[in-house]
Amino acid sequence: MQRKDSTVVVSAFTEEQVERLTSLAVSRLRYWDRTNFFKPSFAASNRRASYSRVYSFTDIASLRVIASLINQFNVPLQHLRLVIAKLGNMDNAAWLRTILYVLNRKVIFDDHQSGRRREVVSGQYMIGIELENVLSDTRRDIASLSKRSEEKVGEIEKSRNIAHNSLVISGTRIPIRSIQEFHEAGFTVENILLEYPTLTDADILAAINHPKAA
Repeated sequence: MQRKDSTVVVSAFTEEQVERLTSLAVSRLRYWDRTNFFKPSFAASNRRASYSRVYSFTDIASLRVIASLINQFNVPLQHLRLVIAKLGNMDNAAWLRTILYVLNRKVIFDDHQSGRRREVVSGQYMIGIELENVLSDTRRDIASLSKRSEEKVGEIEKSRNIAHNSLVISGTRIPIRSIQEFHEAGFTVENILLEYPTLTDADILAAINHPKAA
């Protein structure tokens, strides 16, 4: 007689044991078997015979997933039937191979072909927002917004619509009077640049050397 590998564990469970392990009533298990929703891995053709339904370890783990979807997430059984139909009559182990999510009582899964998540029954993809991309795009656009043309660097201008008609660094809303006040307080050009990092040395010197602003 050939000796079996001691590392291989073969487990088989009766309906009553499955009921205790999954909290799914025997009557429900039989109904699911009868309606082809979930069949045990080992089943006799004559279901009236004793121990005609025997479940594997994988069956139990999968049934726990299904029980969680129904009891914890309130996913309707009818929806789960549609999930099975859409996924091509999944075998019992498919409930363990597929990463499932639940949204509004509907099952979502990772579509490995597209690399996106979609709702199984409708086929609609979940729309994700890459937040890091949003942040980097925002930083880029802010930098672009504050960028001035070369001819405005080191120039002073006055605009009726900017800073109440005050003299400002050209291309900005920074009054030159503010820069002059920093200079009078003893701030160096380098110190002032720390306060206004979008300006240049030429901007600061233009403001300092300009006649005192009112």
